[in-house]
Amino acid sequence: MKLLLASNGGFLINQGYKLLSLPKEKIKIGYVTTASKGVEDLGYLDSHKNDMMVNSLNFEEIDIEDKAEKELREFFKDKNVIHVEGGNTFYLLKAVKETGFDKLIREFINRGKIYVGTSAGAYIACPTIETANWTKARDTFGLTNLTALSLVPFLLKVHYTDEMKDLLKEKIASCKYPVRILRDGQGILVENNNYKFVGEGEEIKL
Repeated sequence: MKLLLASNGGFLINQGYKLLSLPKEKIKIGYVTTASKGVEDLGYLDSHKNDMMVNSLNFEEIDIEDKAEKELREFFKDKNVIHVEGGNTFYLLKAVKETGFDKLIREFINRGKIYVGTSAGAYIACPTIETANWTKARDTFGLTNLTALSLVPFLLKVHYTDEMKDLLKEKIASCKYPVRILRDGQGILVENNNYKFVGEGEEIKL
């Protein structure tokens, strides 16, 4: 099992893909942009697509919402990377569950495909997505069950800035799961049961 979970897409695209031990010419990405439908400003999405083209990454975009299992299997059949983009985490998790893509992700990973997620795409790899609204109230799109994929045994808090320190200390103290914190420019590389901090600077410990 291999995953790369990042705070921001720029790091993932410009640096993270180099950590996957795949020759660039052999990378075939299924790029899931569904989370972007839950936000208004799509500038980041255009920027990330441009970065992938500049870095000569071979990707094909998909919105998984309302897709049947057969369609999803066919789309990802020739892909070796599942790249789940950021946006609204609640919108994304709702679509993932409603389409059964959560089960397909586990199956694909077990068959050797690599999962990479940025922001919302990283959050859904955790046991729950509760940290997604710790520092800012977000539209939950009616999602009440925040249980996520549990691909890793900890929660993530991404886009960390020093101003969040006191609030996060309080939240972490009452949290059921361990919490790992990522600034933009940082990520966690997962290889089986090994969890390696990667990126710029030191990992934040609260």
